[in-house]
Amino acid sequence: MTLSTGDTLRQIQQRIQQGSFDEAETQINELLVSEQPPAITQELYYLLAVSQRFRGALDAAAVTLNTLLKLNPSHARAFQERGYVYQAQGNGLAAAKGFYQATQLNPALLSSWKMLLPIYQQADQQQAQAVAEKQIAQLEKLPRPLLGAYDLMYEGKLAQAEQVCRQFLQQHKHHVEAMCLLAEIGQRLKIYDDAEFLLESCVELEPDNQTARAQYLGLLLRTGKYTKAREQAEYLLEQAPQHPAYTVSLASALTGLGENEKGIALYQQVVNKVNQPADVYLQLGHAQKAIGQFHDAVASYRKAYQIRADFGDAYWSLANTKTYSFSKSEVAEMKALAISDDTSEEDKIHLYFALGKAFEDQQDFAAAFDFYASGNQLKHRQSGYNPDKTTQMVDAQIEHCSKALFAERGHLGAADVDPIFIVGLPRAGSTLLEQILASHSQVDGTMELHNILGLAMRLRGRNVNQEPAYPKNLHEIKDEYFAAFGQQFIENTRAYRGNAPFFIDKMPNNFLHIGLIKLILPNAKIIDARRHPMACCFSGYKQLFGEGQDFSYSLDTMARYYRDYVRLMDHWQQVLPGQVLLVQHEELLLDSETQIRRMLDFCGLPFEPQCLEFYRTERSIKTPSSEQVRQPLNTRAAQQWRHFEPYLQPLKRVLGDKLLEQYSQYEILDCDQSRG
Repeated sequence: MTLSTGDTLRQIQQRIQQGSFDEAETQINELLVSEQPPAITQELYYLLAVSQRFRGALDAAAVTLNTLLKLNPSHARAFQERGYVYQAQGNGLAAAKGFYQATQLNPALLSSWKMLLPIYQQADQQQAQAVAEKQIAQLEKLPRPLLGAYDLMYEGKLAQAEQVCRQFLQQHKHHVEAMCLLAEIGQRLKIYDDAEFLLESCVELEPDNQTARAQYLGLLLRTGKYTKAREQAEYLLEQAPQHPAYTVSLASALTGLGENEKGIALYQQVVNKVNQPADVYLQLGHAQKAIGQFHDAVASYRKAYQIRADFGDAYWSLANTKTYSFSKSEVAEMKALAISDDTSEEDKIHLYFALGKAFEDQQDFAAAFDFYASGNQLKHRQSGYNPDKTTQMVDAQIEHCSKALFAERGHLGAADVDPIFIVGLPRAGSTLLEQILASHSQVDGTMELHNILGLAMRLRGRNVNQEPAYPKNLHEIKDEYFAAFGQQFIENTRAYRGNAPFFIDKMPNNFLHIGLIKLILPNAKIIDARRHPMACCFSGYKQLFGEGQDFSYSLDTMARYYRDYVRLMDHWQQVLPGQVLLVQHEELLLDSETQIRRMLDFCGLPFEPQCLEFYRTERSIKTPSSEQVRQPLNTRAAQQWRHFEPYLQPLKRVLGDKLLEQYSQYEILDCDQSRG
């Protein structure tokens, strides 16, 4: 009888526990010879290191752990095991570092906290000692299943963590700690509506539970529900006036609502009162950048990395202004940090992307691509993105969102004409289109709103073992739901608008849900921001996104996503003829007035000259293109991707000659491809 993988790993663990180290290691080495899934390979190396340490082969264990950490630099238990190895070798300082790194990656590792506590006590590090004591106390009071669920979550085993947590809640229905944990797992799975419901329930069950309320506040900020977030932050500040973290959250909510000056004032008020001022300076810089205070934003980002030297996000934020030029000393510092073993993987990712931008500015395109590729490789491994799932989603939209569906149900939605959706791929020019339209007196620009994606997620259902209910259920749900969903969208987005009769939602990923949009809001206008495949894909590849867009961290998956996008947009043109306006970025740059008038006509808006001078419009812009759309259109560096063409053959190959031929007319243009 052949053992399953799980049974085999358990058998190895039992042999190690029984002291049968030779048998365990022989079995591990036999398995490592054959190809295994990455997670299994990592577990085998971890067990090998444990066995080697137990039998006293400390040098061999150290080598094994180095191999494991090259495979997965975020493997918390590998750092914990490294701490044990160094401790056995009598290297107390290195052991402390290992245990500390383990707790940073997995705060539920009780053993590492307990190993750190006497080290902090002996060194008289009172603040660190207090943190360790608090964490140990919190972990020890947790029911064992919840401690196990936390451990699984931090190890990235989200499905197992969710299962353990749900089983616990079946026996303890209103256990707030368990509900908060399940909500955090939901956030990591990007099931935001379930997480919000759980946290809202926690707040109702225990109104004075500041931990649950703060977690609820954090989720509202993450999902862009700034009105609710403001209410929660103000409530918490009533209970704890001047609390720095709650003040920062209120500042984030205010900037999200467009009250940037108030938010900036709060950031500045609290920056010297928090434990992590570098993080606050980073957020302050983002708020300043959003309203065009470029020099102030740069100063804030610099302050952030001056406070925390390895703060990769501060360096990347400087690069992400798109107009900042790094000094030689900054580049040298970033290179040193990027190769240091002390730099976290997350910081390294940010540093690699920032270095790519720095060397691209220096026209050292080979070095720039190496850094971009290094950052993408780490990020791609983190994301676990599966392009087949996107292809399946597109297939489902094409199958179920047919002409017959719109003929039968296309009249049922809310009649509102307010929304203008700008869809497409990131870095395709959507911010530029939004800035042009938002310069019109009758149009409010907002932000990348999550509402349609959230509705699609709710309709999709939660059972991962079954075929998703959405979009098939668009044929089945009750007629009245369509108008209700449309009206709910209008009401929930009102907080982001001014007084103009029209407003823009520029969430690019909404291209997947145009069918849903036209069913709930049949009078909504939809604009497809399109850009040459090579230019768009490479621009996305060298962009480190704040969240989402996981397809962009590999040339292969980037190309597949673009092909699926074009395939679906072609479908929408067939089943919704004349209802989606395609605006080609290169044509806009060649003849801006013609394309701008075309957009305005499509939206039913009279021509206004200020749309031609969109760069003079002052408004909050949070996307990477914020500085670029504050400049007039220009025709520089149209073929920016051509500098990197020798390294982009995998991208060309997957896009395919047929698709690229459709856009060949734009390859000779001398226009600015860096917008959007």
